[in-house]
Amino acid sequence: MSSTTTEATLPAWSGIQRPQRSDARRNFDALLAAARDAFAEHGTEASLEDIARRAGVGIGTLYRNFPTRTALIEAVYVAEVEKLVAAGTEAAKLEPWTGLTTWFDRFVDYVGTKKVLLESLNKESSVLVSCRGAMYGAGTPLLERAQQAGLVRRDVSIQDAVRLMSGIAGIAFDDTAQRERIIALALDGLRVR
Repeated sequence: MSSTTTEATLPAWSGIQRPQRSDARRNFDALLAAARDAFAEHGTEASLEDIARRAGVGIGTLYRNFPTRTALIEAVYVAEVEKLVAAGTEAAKLEPWTGLTTWFDRFVDYVGTKKVLLESLNKESSVLVSCRGAMYGAGTPLLERAQQAGLVRRDVSIQDAVRLMSGIAGIAFDDTAQRERIIALALDGLRVR
């Protein structure tokens, strides 16, 4: 994970402080990348010693940056949410329907791969509440723009659409084509008839 990417993935609302010194930032970035990979492979109970080793740092460096396992999980989760928020900014440059569907496609990817992180966190923690707000903040303008263009039903809220797509993200698909068909079917239900 590059320094530039990580800086963008740790927004002020997260409460996660990135170190100022360049060597400390490199260690921080390496720990986030190693933790993301380890959690994807082994779940949130992945060995912290293994994460430090993957990052090329000692366990003391891991604990200086992330004093608890939860702090590390939250940091990885925040970084992924910020990528989703950035995807919303990019999707806003597209036509209303394309922008909305592009963002929801990215959302399904996000939920499908980050479910293990989300399940291990306190749903009412300030970090998770901020993340939820950031996700809704990224999707709301896309939904409203599609509604104003007459493409999406007016009775659909971002919360409704996010819950619908979250449910789909939990499905085990046979292949990519099936995944795309099911997402298209769900999104079609949002359309104005």
